[in-house]
Amino acid sequence: MTMVYKESIQNALAKVVDPTSGATLLTVAKVSGLVINEGNVSFSLEVDPAKGHAMEGLRKASEAAVLLISGVSSVKAVLTAHRGTVHPQQNRIPPRQAIPKIKSIIAVASGKGGVGKSTVATNLAIALSENGLKVGMLDADVYGPSLPRMMGIKHKSEIFKGKKILPLENHRIKCMSIGFLTAEDTPTIWRGPMVMGALEQMLRDVEWGELDLLVVDMPPGTGDAQITMAQRVPMAGAVIVSTPQDIALIDARKGLNMFRRVAVPILGIVENMSYFICPCCGKRSDIFGYEGARIEAKKLSVPFLGEIPLHLDIRVASDNGTPIVASKPLTSHGTAFTNIANKVKLAISGSC
Repeated sequence: MTMVYKESIQNALAKVVDPTSGATLLTVAKVSGLVINEGNVSFSLEVDPAKGHAMEGLRKASEAAVLLISGVSSVKAVLTAHRGTVHPQQNRIPPRQAIPKIKSIIAVASGKGGVGKSTVATNLAIALSENGLKVGMLDADVYGPSLPRMMGIKHKSEIFKGKKILPLENHRIKCMSIGFLTAEDTPTIWRGPMVMGALEQMLRDVEWGELDLLVVDMPPGTGDAQITMAQRVPMAGAVIVSTPQDIALIDARKGLNMFRRVAVPILGIVENMSYFICPCCGKRSDIFGYEGARIEAKKLSVPFLGEIPLHLDIRVASDNGTPIVASKPLTSHGTAFTNIANKVKLAISGSC
């Protein structure tokens, strides 16, 4: 395999000319976030936001130039806005635009990390697929993508097809993650505009095909990724994940209220790591508290979707890329996810 070097890409991009203005690429854009992965190349072009709509030709020209380099098998360039003067019209929220062929989109979110949100999202997606829906899954956490590991997808090469990104598939779920573009131990060091640009492309430049439902695994918190998703695409609703612990519920409440402020329906709250059953004596231990999420759901007047126990099998299955709903669906913890999926499907039945 021919090695692809950063210097070769930089030299090729330095020669690119904007077909609209005739200016060279480096005079109108800044190249950042360059990733080379077994012949697959991706990078961002930071441009003046006021001229962003006219830079599509430059983006395509940059992709074409890099594709000519020996050893390069695919290229994806993302347009992002650099920091600079913000014009008043740029503060307007663009209208939400549906994604062709996708009937419904839901978010699985939490206000903080460490509550098992991605575990809930992957098992929920598989359970919904088993329920007869055509399901895709987007990993919106560009800083800590976990979808490749949790869905057992290890290969990264040949994921581009023409002008569209080809999603990877396992457990009958079509998946997309920034983790398919980078090595597992490579950090993503991007500013907010780059994150938003990458999310837009992972949403709209992926060949999803016909889907009844796209499940979006949100990063923790209420930052750029959540706002981008909530404001750019029509969402059928959000599932909020929390543990029963008071500190987790405080942040879960923030996440829930963020979705309410941007007019995204709340499908309900899931209490993850709800309790632990001792495998030796069978005694239940409420390690993180008792029914905290159920009580919080009642206070906030939203549905309580169910409890997921703290169980070794769930953790092992996720680490092995075979979520518990796929590997042991008939166990009590497997059916717990299935029951939640049934409630979610019923809640969005009018839109998918």
